[in-house]
Amino acid sequence: MPKYVFAYHGGKKPESPEEGAKVMAAWNAWFETIGGAIVDPGNPVSVSKTVTAGGVADNGGANPLSGYTIVNADSIDAAIGMAKGCPILEDDGSVEVAEAMDM
Repeated sequence: MPKYVFAYHGGKKPESPEEGAKVMAAWNAWFETIGGAIVDPGNPVSVSKTVTAGGVADNGGANPLSGYTIVNADSIDAAIGMAKGCPILEDDGSVEVAEAMDM
């Protein structure tokens, strides 16, 4: 079965432990709806750097990555259906969905 990467962009860091618990509860509830399709629940990421032939930039690019998840799905449309429930969408974030190609 194909694997798909959910690359998260945007969202915001919780401002308090209580807000953090609420955010984690939303993510855990969403992960439960995906169930066994989750290959790797992933993690948020910290500040990123962009490496190019011309050097290294500290800005993370035009749309910095904020986290990732890897899922199994029959098709990209099925993966997109899963991504539509992602809590980051409620914080004006986005989910990029791409098939992880077997080489």
